[in-house]
Amino acid sequence: MRSAIGVAALFAVGLLGGGAAWAAGADAPAPASSQASASTDLKSEGPTQPAKVQDGQYSDKNGDPTYHIADGGKKVDWYTMSGYLRYNANCIVCHGPDGMGSTYAPSLVDALKGMDYAHFAGIVVGGKKDVNASQELVMPAFGENRNVMCYMPDIYTYLRARSDGALGRNRPPEHEPKPAAFEKAEDACMK
Repeated sequence: MRSAIGVAALFAVGLLGGGAAWAAGADAPAPASSQASASTDLKSEGPTQPAKVQDGQYSDKNGDPTYHIADGGKKVDWYTMSGYLRYNANCIVCHGPDGMGSTYAPSLVDALKGMDYAHFAGIVVGGKKDVNASQELVMPAFGENRNVMCYMPDIYTYLRARSDGALGRNRPPEHEPKPAAFEKAEDACMK
């Protein structure tokens, strides 16, 4: 069984959490992609374009998780949809609907502009405290919460799509099917 701190360390260095290689363990060789795609298959709506897709998870040229949106914003990849669901289960209470912020937590749509996955993961894992004379903002650490840690790339992907303006508010109407690798990784992480 993987410890929560070990899980946090894997995420903090920017590894994608949903992939089959992660589920198998850090020492396992990365599997060959189960979805070989021509560059035209990677075309997405929004400013960030995927450079690679492996087992249904898209990544940009830097290896950070990213979205794949098609049909005028009506169809998203599975990880974006999962991120929407996980955001609404774990983050909405403080950061408000659709990542727009609240009276006591900032807009993640704004905060993610230019934030890479490693920085995002570091904040989620370790928390953040910003105190000044007029306010005290405290983001709790979620490094031991599997409901967040097992889906951190998904949450980042969803918020990135929102931040880029590629995805509107509310639930995405359609999504790609859930990849088998996602299910394996989810089962392994939640044990």
